[in-house]
Amino acid sequence: MKYYDDLRSYIDALDALGDIMHVEREVDGDFEPSAITRRSCEIQSPAPLFHHISGVEAGFRIFGAPAALSSRPEMPYARVALSFGLPAESTGQQIIEALYDARQQPGIPPVRVERAAAACQQNILQGEAASLDRFPIPFIHDKDGGRYANTWGTLIVKSPDGKWINWSIARVMKVDGKRMVTLIVPSQHIGQIWTEWVKLGQPMPYALVQGPAPAISCVSGIPIPAHADEADYIGTLAGKPVEVVKAISLDLDVPATAEIVIEGHVSIERDCPEGPYGEYGGYLGHGSSMQPTFSVDVITHRDNPIWPISVTGRPTDESHTLWAIGLAADALTYLRAANLPVKTTWIPEDSAVHWLLVVMPENWREQLPGVSSQQLAEQVAEILFKTDAMVFLPTVYLVDDDFDPTNLREVAWVISTRVHPTGKRVIYENERVIRLPQCYTEEEYVAGKGPKVVFDTLQSERHRHASFDQGYPEEVKQRVLDNW
Repeated sequence: MKYYDDLRSYIDALDALGDIMHVEREVDGDFEPSAITRRSCEIQSPAPLFHHISGVEAGFRIFGAPAALSSRPEMPYARVALSFGLPAESTGQQIIEALYDARQQPGIPPVRVERAAAACQQNILQGEAASLDRFPIPFIHDKDGGRYANTWGTLIVKSPDGKWINWSIARVMKVDGKRMVTLIVPSQHIGQIWTEWVKLGQPMPYALVQGPAPAISCVSGIPIPAHADEADYIGTLAGKPVEVVKAISLDLDVPATAEIVIEGHVSIERDCPEGPYGEYGGYLGHGSSMQPTFSVDVITHRDNPIWPISVTGRPTDESHTLWAIGLAADALTYLRAANLPVKTTWIPEDSAVHWLLVVMPENWREQLPGVSSQQLAEQVAEILFKTDAMVFLPTVYLVDDDFDPTNLREVAWVISTRVHPTGKRVIYENERVIRLPQCYTEEEYVAGKGPKVVFDTLQSERHRHASFDQGYPEEVKQRVLDNW
């Protein structure tokens, strides 16, 4: 295993796999980089690296689809796996287990380096020079409310008492060269910290980091417990501390190898319209809301910086690969902590992160004597629907392990043949709802409450499959294979 501690070494690793598409011709700075990136996700081509973007300084680049499915069909999760320092051929379930294992270990805190050793501060822009207009920030979708300055970067904020440092991903829209605005959801960690600053009547300091080590971007986009430091968790995954450097104008530490760092403060009021934006559900956005303004005070960057973008939409892109794996790992952690003998969890990317499969081993009844499948479904609901991450997931399927949950054809077969038309389900009517999942009514979005369901598809008696694998004697199967 090799941990890539900056974006450039990671891109080199993908290039060695044949998973980088070098776009050498000049592309416009408006829609072309996003359109190419979007198509690359939909046809599962190599990740595009744009070397010449009109309207910006020569040498400034854009990197698209940083953690989408790989163009190598035999290693579809190579980009996610390499981001976490795992072998490129790792399966989605192996990545989930690695994330689960890291949650069980103590974190490794970051280590601060001197500014001279921090590549992210090779160039320091202050005053009027600190302008977003210098950088290649394209429109992500046709109907978006503006250019989105953050789709794959990490927002770093700290609680006023300094005890909670949060690294997260949120969509951030460029307003002009000196201002941005982001959707801040009160229940999310950044929203909780912003609320603490608002109570004090003080603008919240922030740093927006573009192009750090890929594990930083990935961990910023998955759920870990509140008040746990993402930097420490990344250190555990990497097996060594993350190198950070003090920001130029703020009491915040930022990843030392990042491509670009934007420093500033967040207003204490929701004073700027944000959106619409095409989200992971696969639909172009509509409508906007008032959200806090992010001032742009200082920008630092590496020489010839690379600005990564994730173009969210219909599956599959980073919002499905990474988000699905991260949410599944979170669910697995809580279920196993409750001593449920869960074999694995999985979220099919093609569900646009709306389905969670909880996979039980064949002997689960022996491990939970006296527990019916209905009671197990109720336990799963009680555990998961209390977690923060499940606000994004409306539907859970409790399934047997007699099929491959990562194979969408098999998932469709199991759901079609084992979901009872009206029964064998646990419905919770008034769970937390936010606007990102696409399946609720306007009334439910306004109320912030709606139903969630666990479908019990567990078989009381396992049925043999009418398949080549299970439908013929072993000697017949071997003879067929030998003579195929």
